[in-house]
Formats: sequence, structure tokens, C-alpha cells
Amino acid sequence: MSLLYYTGIRLYHLMVFLASLFNEKAREFIRGRKGLFSHLEENTAGWDQTVWFHCASLGEFEQGRPLIEEMKARDPGLKILLTFFSPSGYRIRKDYSHADYVTYLPVDTPSNARRLVELLQPEKVFFIKYEYWYFLLRELHGQDIPVFLVSAIFRKEQVFFRWYGGWFRKMLHDYRQIFVQDDASRQLLLQYGITHVAVSGDTRFDRVRKISRNATTLPLIEKFRGDELLVIGGSTWPGDEELLIRYYKESGHSFKMILAPHEVYEQNIQRLSAAFDTREVVIWSGAHVENIPQARVLIIDVVGLLSALYGYGNLAFIGGGFGKGIHNILEAATHGLPVIFGPNHQKFKEALDLKSREAAFSVSNFSEFRELMDSLFADRRQIRTSGKTARFYVEENAGATTRILNFLTVRVINS
Repeated sequence: MSLLYYTGIRLYHLMVFLASLFNEKAREFIRGRKGLFSHLEENTAGWDQTVWFHCASLGEFEQGRPLIEEMKARDPGLKILLTFFSPSGYRIRKDYSHADYVTYLPVDTPSNARRLVELLQPEKVFFIKYEYWYFLLRELHGQDIPVFLVSAIFRKEQVFFRWYGGWFRKMLHDYRQIFVQDDASRQLLLQYGITHVAVSGDTRFDRVRKISRNATTLPLIEKFRGDELLVIGGSTWPGDEELLIRYYKESGHSFKMILAPHEVYEQNIQRLSAAFDTREVVIWSGAHVENIPQARVLIIDVVGLLSALYGYGNLAFIGGGFGKGIHNILEAATHGLPVIFGPNHQKFKEALDLKSREAAFSVSNFSEFRELMDSLFADRRQIRTSGKTARFYVEENAGATTRILNFLTVRVINS
């Protein structure tokens, strides 16, 4: 099976290389790994107390971030290495100030794994949520370097629990400890003899709570909102935007709307702007105190603003639910906003939890969206009640970072 895995890794790398001839993201994947080991050696020379965090992409980084920052606060002498698999994660967080060096993860081959571990010799390694790299885990385990899986969540349909999943389950034994989000994950692992598991919760709750408590003040957004109800479309894609734009045009209800699309390149921003009357829409980079109060729709053409925007909203539509899966709904929930999203949300525990509490709602088409929005506009108290429930849900689930670090401290003391 390891030979098949190795062959699959090599084929994947070949396909990415071929795709790089015409795809920019694939080019970033290849280009970012050129000279990786020489740059790594140069930038980590003389390091001791190295703690390595690996995240697939930006979403996983947000789960690892609370741990990184709390560990740095407790011990400023730590050297933090942060690696990404995805170009999108690396591109946005390559200058992250709490990491001492940020780079890509090399392709998972036996030689790369051996070279990487020998070069770094980390004290601890943290993989976030869904990271399972066979040769790298084998090498770390073989050198008795503790590896921890953080904020993991497991479901019966995953490959580990299939009839052919024995080889894949062996990877789970290479972790020193697996910190899972819920007891259902722990019970599932226990059924298969995996006992080095603890329920810690999801570190994202700590992250979004901290963001909301230290949110950036945006006077222009306050002027834009005025006294009206504000609907925010966060990390939206065309399928999400179609519903929001159509409802805005057809509903007859008076409200203002912010659209913060997932893709902020100029062509996409212009596409969204063209959907509205030029007199009612403003793009953030061109907003000022004279034109923003009269606008009805604000389109955000920068990244990094969304979490602060939610602090001014009343209701949020989170994008991705008509594609691969919803984006971060907790950033809106922690600000006390009810959240709406598309049908592809079943793999997201927080979405299911908030739906069960009537603090989140899912829609599959425009008819369902219109019915839901009309009911919320008819009963504004429901918006406020659902929002309070959403905020309380974040508060009651915070604390995973402290639980994980306390667990590690106790283990060190008792070892």
C-alpha cells in the first residue's frame, strides 16, 4: 500500500506540474517549492526549541493560530516554523508575524521526509485538522518526535473506517495525541482501538472570539449602515451572490447590503458592480465620507476586512454552500449575527449545531431563500434572538487552546 501511496503522490505532483503550464495556482505550487530545502536551512540555522505547525491552507491556519500565539506568549524563546500545502494559505500568511519562518511543505516522499526532519529536529509538531502525510509521519514517529493532531473531526464515511482502511488507520497511531472537536469523533476512534485521543473542542472558537473582542473600528461602515438593517454576504461565490442580488432587487424590503466575495480580483469585482445601478453601489477602495452614506450596496475589494465587517451587520449569508462547502460561519456568529448558507454544509459541525439552535439556516434555492428572508424581515425579533444564540454558542465552546496546552503541560510534568 505504501508503494501505491508513493506512486499516487508522484502522479499528483506530475499533474500539478503539467497544470502549471496554464494555471497560476499550480505554478505557485511548483515555484514555491523550488530551492525549498536550501532556503529552509538558511532561515532556520542555529534554531533550538523548534515547534513546527503544518496547515493545509488558510482555514486550517485559523485553527492553528490560537495555539501558535499562546505558545509564543508563554515562551517567547520558541522558534515557530509554519508550513502550508496550499498556495492560497502561503500567499496570504507568508509574513505572519508570530512565525519565525513560513514556507511550503515539501512533497511527501521518503527522501524529502527524512531530509526535512533531520534538518529541523523539532521538539514538537502540530498538524491541523485533516493532515495525514504517511512518509512524514513515519519519519517523525521513528525519530520519537511527538506529533499532535489538533481540532480533528472524524466521520464514519472517511477512508480510515472503510473495509480497506487498515493501512490508513496505521497513520493515526503515529500521532502522540489526537485532539478532536467532539465526543462522537473520540468514540469512533475508540471503536478501532485508537485510544490516544482527547476531546478538546475547536480552536477556531478561541480565534473568532479574540477577533470580535479586538475588532477594528470602521467609521465608513458605520456611515454606510446608518439606521438600516445590514445584510452581509461573506466569502461569497457566484451561486451565493445570485440569491443575494436577486432578493435585493425583487423583495421590496429596505435594507443595505455588503458583498465581500471570496475572489477579489478586479474582473470579479466589476462583475458584481455591474449587477447594480451605478448610483446605488460603491466599491470599498473608492469609498469616502461623501459617497458612502447614500450607497445601498458596498462591494469589498480587499482581503482581511470581513471579520471586522460582521460587527456592523444584522444578518450574514456565508458563501461556499453551493460549491465545495461553506466558509467560516463562526466569524459572523461571534458578533451575534444569524447565519444563512447553502446546502453543502453537512460536514461542518458548527453549522449543524447552529441550525439545531435556530441560529443558522440553510437554503437550497432562491425560493427557499426568499421565504426565509421574508419571514425574518417580518419578525425582526427573530433576527435578534437568533443572533444572541449564535454569540452564546461561540462563548460556550471557547477554551480549546487552553485545554490543549494544559494537557501538554501535564504530560510533560508527569513524563
